[in-house]
Parts: sequence; structure tokens; C-alpha cells
Amino acid sequence: MVLGMSLATFTLVHVLISILGIASGLVVMERFARNRLLGSSNTIFLVTTIATSVTGFLFPFKGLTPAHIVGVISLVVLAVALFALYAGNLIGPWRWIYVVTASVALYLNVFVAVAQAFQKVGRLRTLAPTQSEPPFALAQGVVLILFVLVGIVAIRRFRPPTA
Repeated sequence: MVLGMSLATFTLVHVLISILGIASGLVVMERFARNRLLGSSNTIFLVTTIATSVTGFLFPFKGLTPAHIVGVISLVVLAVALFALYAGNLIGPWRWIYVVTASVALYLNVFVAVAQAFQKVGRLRTLAPTQSEPPFALAQGVVLILFVLVGIVAIRRFRPPTA
């Protein structure tokens, strides 16, 4: 039991939060790249991405795992993002710092989703049973390249309105 839920139910809730975080994060990235107002999708992204990392620590475990390391990195990156957004008001360098940190937090969520897909989806598991095979590396490489390219566009284009 985790938070009064069976492990299966808690896992489902964690996965649904993660999917919502990724979906809302993709909307935020699109808004960065098109220089649009971030709106409520930004709040949903931040809350669900933080919740994804926090709930990840609630699973039963023995010892430190790569998932925990990614979770810690994600929470540190998100803390900087929150500071850039709320204390820095996206003014001056805080604008690109926010774009970079929000993008990195989303990338980490997607990185974990790809890794989980290769662990849980039969056909993908067959292609890369140990996640050290070329199909896994290729998939993660493509995701990284896409994030870097979109991030570069976002940093150049996103100019939040000034008060």
C-alpha cells in the first residue's frame, strides 16, 4: 500500500500524472517556440512534473536507483525553474533560464517514459532487453536531438510580455 492505495493503483496514478505532465509540457514547449502566453498549461505542467518526481520516491525500493537520481535532478531543475518564473518574473536572463530548466524537466520525464516503454512494451523490450542495445540508444538520441532543437528555437523566440 502507498498513500492508502494498492501498489497497482498507485502506479496507475503515477503514470497518469506523468502523462499529463508530458502532454502539458509539450503544450508549454509549443508556446515557447511560438512566443505565446504560457497560460494554465504551464501551471499544470509544473504541478504534474513535480508530482511525478515526488510520487516516484514513494514506491517501495531498496537502495538508490537511476530513477531516484533522475527524480532528484528533476526536482533541482524544477526548483530553478520556479525561481526563474516567480522570483525572476522571466525578466532578463530568467527568461532563458526558465525555458532551459522547464525543457530539461520535460526532457527528463520523456526520457523516463521512453525507458519505461522499452521495459514494459513487449515489442520494444524484444528490441532492447537490457536497454543498452542500439534501438534504445537511437530512440533516446532522437528524443534528445528533438528537445535540443526545439529548445534552441524556444530560447530565441520566447519573449514573455512585460508588465
